[in-house]
Amino acid sequence: MKKIVALYAGQGLAELMMKTFAEIAPEVKVYNMVDDSLIQECIREGCVTRGVKRRLLQHIIVAEQMGMDAILSTCSSMGEVVDIARQFCETPIVKIDEHMATEAVSKYGSLAVLATIPTTLNPTMKLLETKAKEAGRKVSIINGMANGAYQALVAGKPEEHDRLILEAAMKVAGDSDAIVLAQGSMGRMKDSLAKKTGKPVLASPPFAARAIKALLEGKK
Repeated sequence: MKKIVALYAGQGLAELMMKTFAEIAPEVKVYNMVDDSLIQECIREGCVTRGVKRRLLQHIIVAEQMGMDAILSTCSSMGEVVDIARQFCETPIVKIDEHMATEAVSKYGSLAVLATIPTTLNPTMKLLETKAKEAGRKVSIINGMANGAYQALVAGKPEEHDRLILEAAMKVAGDSDAIVLAQGSMGRMKDSLAKKTGKPVLASPPFAARAIKALLEGKK
């Protein structure tokens, strides 16, 4: 059985990610490493700080020392840290949103990006722009920030969180061909958002699980 470590910068995604792997790649054994201080520091400081970068790199090094076949980084805010780690890590590292972004820009001319925190929204929009440029595609990227949704969630108001995300989705749906969920944890809302907006909605967990499955099937 192939083994991977999934690195989480916050709470709330591990359960969905495990369910996704069980459906798409049940032959893969997934270990979880959660450090919710990472995303909390990013939100508090408004950026990916030097301390956050250092700690995530340390987690990646530990994951490699565990003898994993691959590492999954699940925080879209910290893609730049993965780019650094790939320079010295022999273990393959998959970004949760990389394959989703590639698919999105290849199929749609305008994309609305939904997020609840700026530190995830901005890197996701940048990633989509980069993938579009690499593919030679002209894609319009629309800001779909759900203001107040994250605060509602941490205050123990999940219904308010979901309502604000739906409101943000409805505002941008008319100007976009598809909606991209910047945070993997929002994947649980994928089907309901698609039904209510009438637009395709892309969530990163299934893309990441399929990418890991393909990677490990091709690995000797």
